[in-house]
Amino acid sequence: MPRVAQAGGVAEIQGLYGPFSFPEKLLQKIWLQGDFDRSGARTTDGRGVQVRHPGKWNLLGGPDFKGARLRFGDGPDITGDVELHLNAEDWAAHRHAQDRAYDGVVLHAVLFPPEAGQVTRGAGGREIPVLVLLPLLHHDLEEFAAEDAVEALANRPASRVQEELGALGPAELLALLRTCAEQRWRQKVHFARLRVQRLGWAAACQHAALEILGYRFNRAPMLRIAAARPLGEWAGGAVDPEAAYAAEAGGWSLQGVRPANHPLSRLRQYATWIRAYADWPAQLAAWRRILPAVDPAQPTASARRQHHFAALREELATRVGAGAVGGTRFDNLVCDGFLPLLAAEAGDDLGGLWFHWFPGDLPPRFTRVLRGLGVTGGRGQPACHGLGQGLLGWLLEREREESAGGGRGGLTKIAPDG
Repeated sequence: MPRVAQAGGVAEIQGLYGPFSFPEKLLQKIWLQGDFDRSGARTTDGRGVQVRHPGKWNLLGGPDFKGARLRFGDGPDITGDVELHLNAEDWAAHRHAQDRAYDGVVLHAVLFPPEAGQVTRGAGGREIPVLVLLPLLHHDLEEFAAEDAVEALANRPASRVQEELGALGPAELLALLRTCAEQRWRQKVHFARLRVQRLGWAAACQHAALEILGYRFNRAPMLRIAAARPLGEWAGGAVDPEAAYAAEAGGWSLQGVRPANHPLSRLRQYATWIRAYADWPAQLAAWRRILPAVDPAQPTASARRQHHFAALREELATRVGAGAVGGTRFDNLVCDGFLPLLAAEAGDDLGGLWFHWFPGDLPPRFTRVLRGLGVTGGRGQPACHGLGQGLLGWLLEREREESAGGGRGGLTKIAPDG
């Protein structure tokens, strides 16, 4: 993948709709959360790497992670520091071998593969093992960057979003949101296609389902469970949700999590789902033949009436999902999982159905902005998934413009609730 290293530890990469930035700090976050295939981790000299503990994230000077606990091959557990870079040559460029603060580094984790024969050496010429993370990542780099931007937006202060978008005429505003939503849909299908190519249909379905059930903060441990416990083990009753949850002890983020969204509760839901429909990915694939073609330009209310969205939602929830997951989380399963996967596998465009689907876990602040702009409201144009994604896509584009220094008078942002 082409990349250009920039000042400040940032790579600029050509994405689906133009260049995007991938900062070194995001790579550090991926390491901290273990958002990669740990079971396949091997150093460039062929030794397996077991990450017992990623270490403490060091936001000051010195190695990025202090006191990590690792095992190389069949050797004993060792404790030491971990340094991360986008490119392996950054170690020498930053002169870490000459800095005594880095004498305790036992692993150099990098995003991109080093040149053939390149090694990392510490003080006195000591060779430091190198781990390449790019082939192990759970997602495409662009998807990681987009999700990181979403998280950043959630923590931004309030500003002038309604004022800036409100300056547009109604038709121009709606066209802008539809265009941004279309790009978000194409990206989701692109990422789903990569997942299917990497894992196969059934495993891709399981990975997507558990990731969505884990929400943003617990997706990494959910994906590790999906990889460690294949669909057949769940179907055969060999997976105990409590044991799967306990195996990721220390990896869960539980602060502020409501009881219904607790990862153990979601694992139990998935176990119930699999017991009822062990072949649910096959049943989902069969549904592609009867899903309607929906015009995204049609008003949402009339599209839902014409194509019986409420009945379709109920049938999908019961005949594919066994009724185990309901409410807005099921709508997220449909829009972030089912429809992109089906479109990726069959090559058909389900964008209209995705656009008009129910909004799922759309943040209330987004709902308020769309209503304030007059885009949604009343029976004629209820809130829908596509308009929420269009607003999010516009915000992400403005974030990218600001990061590139090309913003038009500053980025407009939405504050988190509360």
